[in-house]
Amino acid sequence: MDKKKYCTAIVLAAGSGKRMGTKVHKQYLLMGGKPVLYYSLCAFDKSRLIDEIILVCGAGEEEYCRKEIIEKYGISKIRKIIPGGAERYHSVWNGLQETMDGYVYIHDGARPFVDDEIIKRAYECVSEYRACVAGMPSKDTVKIAGPDNVVTETPDRSSVWIVQTPQVFDTGLIKKAYSMLMDQNEISVTDDAMVAEQMPGCTVKLFYGSYENIKITTPEDLEIAEVFLKRKS
Repeated sequence: MDKKKYCTAIVLAAGSGKRMGTKVHKQYLLMGGKPVLYYSLCAFDKSRLIDEIILVCGAGEEEYCRKEIIEKYGISKIRKIIPGGAERYHSVWNGLQETMDGYVYIHDGARPFVDDEIIKRAYECVSEYRACVAGMPSKDTVKIAGPDNVVTETPDRSSVWIVQTPQVFDTGLIKKAYSMLMDQNEISVTDDAMVAEQMPGCTVKLFYGSYENIKITTPEDLEIAEVFLKRKS
């Protein structure tokens, strides 16, 4: 059996959460009496595969995260807390500067239901493909729309996946891909796989996440998450 690679989890918590419509950023809202961010940090902290966590939070929120989440709940694998950037890819880039050789898990802190099984599946997948993404097959038919909301295409549902995080990569590969991205004048990416896909010869593999691995974006998401949490407990 190959020796286990060093694994870093970059947890992104720098978003403002405008669609939530609250003064408190979505990752700090309480869910089951604890901040949403706590749950993903706890999952990576407890995983035997994860060696360290780098938390990327909003500028000026570092001390809050340290005192009210990390110290309060005993998250032990945090190696660094750093400020994020204007866009998600800036925050990822900031986090990547702190990583060591091995594998890196990039995860949205607003996805509280990542668990040990997802983390294990990710490790098995990245060990083979060097780039992989959690996701689930779409339950719904998807339409591609033009500028006037006129349907231009209906892709075969069997080939459509809803992408999640963590997105996991060989650290050297994703660092190089992001370095190339940051040199561009116009940047339009919505996830890390899109960055890796620009690398010649890079194959990004989808692996099963979970239908419960939702992202907390709107008030309705938080209500659904509370139901999932009660069921788990």
